[in-house]
Amino acid sequence: MKKSHEPFDDFPKEQVRSAIRSGIIRAEEQITTPHIKKNNAKRKLVYAFCSVAAVIAILVGSSYFSPALASSLSQIPIIGSIFANSDLIGLQQAQKKGLTNEIGETQTVNGIAVTLDEILYDQNNITVGLYIESEKELDELYFGAGMDFTIDGNFPSGSTGSYGENILSPTTRTAIQEINVTEEMPENFELGLILHGENGEKWYFSTPVQKITDINKIAVNHSQSVDGVDLKVSELSISPTGLSLSYESSEDETDFELSRGGNIEFKVVDQDGNEITGHSGGASGELVKNKIVFKSNKHFDPIDSNVSELTITPYVVIPSGGGGVEVDENGNEKELEYKGDMIQPVEFESFKVRIPQ
Repeated sequence: MKKSHEPFDDFPKEQVRSAIRSGIIRAEEQITTPHIKKNNAKRKLVYAFCSVAAVIAILVGSSYFSPALASSLSQIPIIGSIFANSDLIGLQQAQKKGLTNEIGETQTVNGIAVTLDEILYDQNNITVGLYIESEKELDELYFGAGMDFTIDGNFPSGSTGSYGENILSPTTRTAIQEINVTEEMPENFELGLILHGENGEKWYFSTPVQKITDINKIAVNHSQSVDGVDLKVSELSISPTGLSLSYESSEDETDFELSRGGNIEFKVVDQDGNEITGHSGGASGELVKNKIVFKSNKHFDPIDSNVSELTITPYVVIPSGGGGVEVDENGNEKELEYKGDMIQPVEFESFKVRIPQ
């Protein structure tokens, strides 16, 4: 196991981890949000409606299939090599600097061996690498939208992420899953992972993870209101594995298909005009007092040590296709129509952030 921190002083003993694993199984059986599969043409959203008065928790874009990620996956199925051979610079840096947890645990169900290869926990982003080998050929979307996960045996109230595979042969493939949790995260916890197979198989993993320590947080506290959308960028964090931008938006809107806060992205350019490549996922939102509030942490490639200033430009990406499924507290589903052509554009102003040297 490689890591940039001291070992856990209070590492759970085996019986504790077994109890957590059992808790994962019990919690997994209570999931009300169905799996979703996303192709190139359509973006599918899942809305999970809770019974809490005045507040309806919404999970948007969580754990969708990402073809863009597939091209970045490792071509060499060697334990600890998936991140190193990725096209994602942040994962390459993490592996090079010894910031990942190399696990190498394999579980076999129905002739399909799934290996939990390695894990990276930086800022609020968790990245998981898998190697999968089967005795028989597997369908392209055999594992659907990827893994469910728990933190110390509990499902977080808000999260987004993406899942991508690289098919090495009809029976072998690698996968990278990115998980972004929008709520406050502990420095270390027991991560539970649940992978679902097309024929009902389930693979369970449980492993301790700890956040990397070399993270520089910069208070931004930038706010602007444009065309009914209130945007607040609270913090910028920088680590060897990437740059992360935290934002919250609110809007006088009750229809999630028409809201714009969940589609906000950011263009980031340094003082020399070099654009920092972004790897953003979705946003987690909720309906509070006739306002839709979104929160997200947007991720970008690492920046060089000579970067002294960043110019950040928020913008709204209007989806070209979509739709969704609304799930009430009883698990009843309702198809949602695509309304992207009714979404109004927003012209935000750019702002600058100085980077301490």
